[in-house]
Amino acid sequence: MTIVLIVLGVAIVLAIVFILIRNTIIGSRNRVDEAWSGIDVQLKRRHDLVPNLVETVKGYATHERETFSKVTDARADAMRASTPGEAGAAEGQLTAALTDLRAVAEDYPDLRATENFQQLSRNLSEIEDEIQASRRIYNSNVQGYNTKIQIFPNSIVANAGGFTEREFFEIENAAERSAPSVSFG
Repeated sequence: MTIVLIVLGVAIVLAIVFILIRNTIIGSRNRVDEAWSGIDVQLKRRHDLVPNLVETVKGYATHERETFSKVTDARADAMRASTPGEAGAAEGQLTAALTDLRAVAEDYPDLRATENFQQLSRNLSEIEDEIQASRRIYNSNVQGYNTKIQIFPNSIVANAGGFTEREFFEIENAAERSAPSVSFG
């Protein structure tokens, strides 16, 4: 009878530990999902702002069709992205296209002086700052979640529950990664 009680007690303790670990992992996964929704909101705001910015610049720089097309195509690709990895690559392309659009705007002082363009530029800068802040929060939550499902004994519970690693959200921008060329001559 004593052995049965010991085995039953160990089984109950193991079940409680399993449940606690599973609940902790689920809470961590939910924080990752919540953080991604914060990024998603900011990306949607950015995507909504882009057409207005393009139309404003178009009014002044009608011959820059290639730049407008790149921005429009990059926006469409970004809106189709479904995973953090895809979104990061697509948003990097959109960032590069918007940089080109801003460069076009620099050639038109009248455009830069309009209140509409200034307001759109400010809004875009604010949204990009929000995206970066949301990205840091998301990546921190992903790091915590991925660590949680990899450590022992959590890994046993994670494997049994089908919990898988999440992707980090990195905006791929080749221009940011390459060193700028500096010339003093």
